[in-house]
Amino acid sequence: MPHSLPTSPKSTPKNGGNGITKFTHCRILKGNSLVEEDVWVNGVTGKIIRSQSAFYDEFAMPDEVIDLGGRILSPGFIECQLNGAFGFNFSTLLEPAAYAKKMKEVNRQLVKTGVTSYLPTLTSQRSEIYKSALPHLGPSGYLQVAEDGAESLGAHCEGPFLSPTKNGCHNVDVLRDAETFADLEACYGAANVNPQGSYRPIPIRMITAAPERGQMKRLIPEITQRGIIYSIGHSEATYEDASEAVAAGSIMITHLFNAMRPLHHRNPGIFGVLGKAESLPRPYFGIIADGEHLHPTTVKIAFNAHPDGFILVTDAMHLVGLPDGKYQWTNGDCESHIVKQGGKLILEGSDRIAGSSITLIECVSNFLNWSGASIPQALKAVTSTPAAMLGLHGIKGSLVEGADADLVVLSEHRREEGLELVVDEVWKFGTKVFTR
Repeated sequence: MPHSLPTSPKSTPKNGGNGITKFTHCRILKGNSLVEEDVWVNGVTGKIIRSQSAFYDEFAMPDEVIDLGGRILSPGFIECQLNGAFGFNFSTLLEPAAYAKKMKEVNRQLVKTGVTSYLPTLTSQRSEIYKSALPHLGPSGYLQVAEDGAESLGAHCEGPFLSPTKNGCHNVDVLRDAETFADLEACYGAANVNPQGSYRPIPIRMITAAPERGQMKRLIPEITQRGIIYSIGHSEATYEDASEAVAAGSIMITHLFNAMRPLHHRNPGIFGVLGKAESLPRPYFGIIADGEHLHPTTVKIAFNAHPDGFILVTDAMHLVGLPDGKYQWTNGDCESHIVKQGGKLILEGSDRIAGSSITLIECVSNFLNWSGASIPQALKAVTSTPAAMLGLHGIKGSLVEGADADLVVLSEHRREEGLELVVDEVWKFGTKVFTR
C-alpha cells in the first residue's frame, strides 16, 4: 500500500509561517450532499487538519485564507485506468532515465486535469516491457512532493492474461494463459508481484485478467493475498465464472460492458454479479463515459444497478492532449497505429476502439448530463469510490481530518449541451500546483 510507508514533510512554509491554509465559502462533498464548510490544510505535512484543534489546541492561525466564493472544493480525482497521456505511452521500452523523465512530464501535465492520484496502466505486452516499465510505475509514497504533480498509486496491468476472443485492441499474439503463479512471475517479473519488504511495496496494484482462462480462478487468492487487486475484464466469463471469481476475491470489473460477453436474459454474464446476492459482495466497476465506448443510457443503467460500485475511468491513451492524426503504438510484439478523430480512437485497419482521448473531468460532466445523477454522486465516482476500492478510505478521496490534502476547486458552467464542471485550481499535499 502506498501510504504504509513513513511520511516526510511535503513542503516548506514560506516566510517562516506554519503552512496552514484555510478555504472558506466553499461547498464540499459530504456523503451525497454538497455542504458549505471551511477546510483547513497543512502544506508542511500535506494533510487535512481539524480547524478546532489547530485554533484552540495549538493557537494556530492560517497563513492564508482563500475565499472560494461558493465554488466546489472536491477531493483530488483518482484515475484507475490510464494507458498514457500527453504523448507518452506507459507500455514503452525506454532506457530508465528516459522513462523516468517522461513519467515526470506526464505527472505534471496530468494534475492540471484534476487527477492527483492514478494507476498507470500497461496493456498486453511482451514480458520484456513489463519488467522494464513496472519499476517506474510503483506507488510514489513518501518520495512524492507536491511539485511532482499526479501521484502513482501503483500500476494496473491490463493483460496479457485475457481472452483472445475479447481482446479489443490488444494484440492476440502476446496473450497467454496462467496455470501457476510462476506464470505471472515469469510474465511480470518476480520482484514486481512479490513483496520485498515494507519499504519496497510491489509496483503492481491491480491486474485485469479473464477468470475463465487457464487456472486463473484458482490463482485469484494468490494474487490478492499479495495486496494486488484482481479485476475481471477482456473476458468470455459466464455469470457462473464471474461469480466464482468474486467468491475467490475479485473486487473489480474493468470497463464494464466493453470487451466482455454481453448481457443475455438467460445468462447475465459479468454484469450479473452487480445484482444483489447475499452470499457474494458486489464488486466495483469501471465505466468509460466518453460517448464512444457506451451509449449514455447504458451508463445510466450501470449506475442504477450499483451506485456504490460505480467508478468513472478514461481508459485514455497517450493521444490525450494531442491533435487529430495517426500515431504509432507499441501493440504487443508489433508496431501498430492509432487514428485519432476528435474524441474517437480507432486501431488502424479495423473498426476497433483503441482506448479514449478524454479527460476524467470530461467523463464527470458527461455522466452528470446523461444520468440525472447529482454532482455529489458524480464526484464520488472519481474520489471516494475508487479510494474505497483501492483500500485508501480516509487517505485519498475524502476531506476528512488526516487525509492527504489533494484538492480540486471546481466551477459550474451551463452550456448548450448541459452542465459542465471546470477545474479552476488543483492542490497537491496542501500546495497549489495549478491555476486555470
